[in-house]
Amino acid sequence: MAVKKKFSSFQELIENSQVPVLVDFYATWCGPCQMMSPILEQVGGHLRDRLQVVKIDTDKYPALASHYQIQALPTLVLFKNGQPVEKIEGVVQANQLVPYLESLL
Repeated sequence: MAVKKKFSSFQELIENSQVPVLVDFYATWCGPCQMMSPILEQVGGHLRDRLQVVKIDTDKYPALASHYQIQALPTLVLFKNGQPVEKIEGVVQANQLVPYLESLL
């Protein structure tokens, strides 16, 4: 099972995670983001030993969203070894997202 530790910064989290990190860039006011939340819980449960799911509120962390060129919400970014390797925009159903992520892990 992926060990969940506390990290002092986003950079530390993505660089020091033992497993790839899937970051959900979202906003609380975003309807599609709200639709994506239970899907990500399902995905995180299915891939819990191989992937860590993290949510970043773009209204609270606009500089981070800007740095990763987030232009649509929701946007998922998969990080491996601290580097972004895939970006997925919009709502994606769990039955499509799980096999796609498995192919990238």
